[in-house]
Amino acid sequence: MNMRAEIPSDFSMVDADEAMQRASSLVATLRERAPACEAARAPLPETLRDLHQLGLFRYHQPQSRGGMELDYVAIVDISAELARGCPSTAWNVANLGSHHFLLSLYPQQAQEDVWGASRDHLIASALAFPAGRGKKVDGGFVISGSWPFSSGVDASEWNMLAVTIRTAPDAPPTDHRLCLVHKSEYEIVDNWFAAGLKGTGSKQVVCNEIFVPMHRALCMADIRGGEHPGAAANPGPLFRVPLVALGGHTLAGPALGNAQAAFEIFLETNRSRKTHYTAAKISDFQAVQIKVASASAQIDAARTLLRADAAEAMAIARGGQIPDLHTKLKYRKNAAFCVQLCTQAVDTVFSMTGANGLYENSPLQRCFRDAHAIQSHVNFAFDVAGSAFGQHALGGQVRNPML
Repeated sequence: MNMRAEIPSDFSMVDADEAMQRASSLVATLRERAPACEAARAPLPETLRDLHQLGLFRYHQPQSRGGMELDYVAIVDISAELARGCPSTAWNVANLGSHHFLLSLYPQQAQEDVWGASRDHLIASALAFPAGRGKKVDGGFVISGSWPFSSGVDASEWNMLAVTIRTAPDAPPTDHRLCLVHKSEYEIVDNWFAAGLKGTGSKQVVCNEIFVPMHRALCMADIRGGEHPGAAANPGPLFRVPLVALGGHTLAGPALGNAQAAFEIFLETNRSRKTHYTAAKISDFQAVQIKVASASAQIDAARTLLRADAAEAMAIARGGQIPDLHTKLKYRKNAAFCVQLCTQAVDTVFSMTGANGLYENSPLQRCFRDAHAIQSHVNFAFDVAGSAFGQHALGGQVRNPML
């Protein structure tokens, strides 16, 4: 059966409420499939089919291309909801869906290269800039590199590979480019054997001396908010949001939904459970009650802060403005802090689960592993984001060419 023939081509009339209902409709199914997704170490074909059918990769695709073009907060809300079922799936929806946003910032010819063939083409990314090297040539760049952690790459037709442009191998970077490369031009190295987020298929990508035309090499200095190379085709306020500043929010949704799932599963399994040794009800222990309240507060705080940042960024974009550096650093600090809160909530819940949580068939052990896998992402290193914010707040200079 041809999956593509069954996928609607236009989701432009789907609003945020409808998108969330569609995400909610998949939660129970994703939870059932989560063990198989982990075993496959990549997105399941049947799950990809469902996500395409419901348009859940296309929440930030331009309406002119049949996408939903929802406000920025959708990336938090939709991925958090899907993560209640399977954090690995949610991680890929957050990643791959956000790349429709990124493609909207490229010159129109690059957009046509991808969406002209199919509006449903998935685009992976490999954003470790030092892992790729490029040199400028007539009409574009020649790039090489070996990039780790390209989530969802097996299912993707294209990839966005990060490179530094140098005048000589040992010279400092003069430019940072995100190069749009077709899957026929790079090799996928099957090395994703991980403790958490097992089902993301975040494999290594390698290419050697390939030519990337100028229109497919997005300059990161051009997407710090406001005007961008794709603005003529995509003038909406969504695409004026500073993506690097809000990069952590892009991936914080799965952490939020994973924490919510852990909380819900704990409540479901412990309302009437008794201890093995004394037969006392778990729910009667005051220490348990207090920890439940603490985890709930951590999750609520993270959700409120993430959504508030996204709403503020959209309001600034609608006003035709660009957030100042203080605000951009605040977004990065807040995203890292919120994921830290989510990890702490999962740890709190898991600490009350006892030995039952250690079994491989327990969804709580998956929540625990996935929480710490998400926390390990560079966007969520609070010491890094917090130090930059604190340095600037105290009057120091913070230099980041992509902010």
